[in-house]
Amino acid sequence: MAAPAIDSNTGDSNSGDAPASDSQTFRRAVRDLRQGYAQRELWLSLGWQDIKQRYRRSVIGPFWITIATGVQAVAMGLLYSVLLDIDLKSFLPHVTVGLIIWNLISASILEGADVFVANEGLIKQLPSALSVHIYRLVWRQVLLLGHNMLIYLIMLAVFRPELHWTIVMAIPALALIVVNMVWASLLFGIIATRYRDLSPILGSIVQLLFFMTPIVWTTANLEKMGGAAADRARLVEINPLFHYLDILRAPLIGEDQQAYHWYIVLAFTAVGLAVTMVAMRTFRARVPYWV
Repeated sequence: MAAPAIDSNTGDSNSGDAPASDSQTFRRAVRDLRQGYAQRELWLSLGWQDIKQRYRRSVIGPFWITIATGVQAVAMGLLYSVLLDIDLKSFLPHVTVGLIIWNLISASILEGADVFVANEGLIKQLPSALSVHIYRLVWRQVLLLGHNMLIYLIMLAVFRPELHWTIVMAIPALALIVVNMVWASLLFGIIATRYRDLSPILGSIVQLLFFMTPIVWTTANLEKMGGAAADRARLVEINPLFHYLDILRAPLIGEDQQAYHWYIVLAFTAVGLAVTMVAMRTFRARVPYWV
């Protein structure tokens, strides 16, 4: 008979679907997040090693991600600017920054769904908080974002968009997105570890949301068409990823930003954190069994 697993955070013995009741508290869930953050030397090192390992023996290393993103942005920008009859000078920065931010957001969903399954060995052998693997994932994506920002700097030099003082809002916007990456990765990671079908389902949903989010098209262009096209532009408001994208992209490319995007993102953040804490309280101790 298999021995009951030990909660890596508390040392409590749990048995499958019937963990000790003391582990199902918000206090233990919050402690996991705090302990995980306190182990930042571990996840900072692991996240950096992930990138080095992925591009081992490569001459330019993680800058291959930068090149791939830049080529994709230029190709899609050129294509859709012709198809939609949009000025390339204003449209290419829109597409470029949109893709950079989209890669950051989508990774927290897609990689977050597999985060615990991918770290099965560490979860069962390393006495660390579950949140360490979440912080590791988010840190890795922030490092890749830093590499991709080279494309942004090149875009600024080439197209010279008119930036405003509101560019400083990109800092709190990025911080808010990172907070959302943490809870999204944690929530989807817990659910997808129990129900493995969720991962491919999320892949299909994220792919669909990419085309529903104004990255390779703009709401302004649809609104100018009037009629049914303008109505379709308003439908994008029901897509929460549009609001996450806008709070960071708009200040980076000098576009006007409306406050309601922030209100919606803050509301989703509050709800997401609340749901995630409930999931952590209820299922945190069961994750080692599910992997």
